[in-house]
Amino acid sequence: MTTTIPASEFTRNFGHYRMVVQRETVAVSSHGRITGYFVAPAEYEAFQRFKAQRHSFATVELSEAEAEAIGASRMDERHAHLDALLDPK
Repeated sequence: MTTTIPASEFTRNFGHYRMVVQRETVAVSSHGRITGYFVAPAEYEAFQRFKAQRHSFATVELSEAEAEAIGASRMDERHAHLDALLDPK
């Protein structure tokens, strides 16, 4: 669950939201737009661990054989219903 509050409220009552964030995330807004999130330390640390474990690469880093293998791969038939989502009909 996330509570959304205006930045002015967050500033005036930081001590209160410091306790709230131990139970739920606090979204801080300004002029009706979310400008940031106040999260518990454990949640932030978990997010940092997740980011550190992500592995990404640029497609130009693939060998020709790897690119061909990806191009030739096909989705398992159990997921064929997802093709309908891509069909512009």
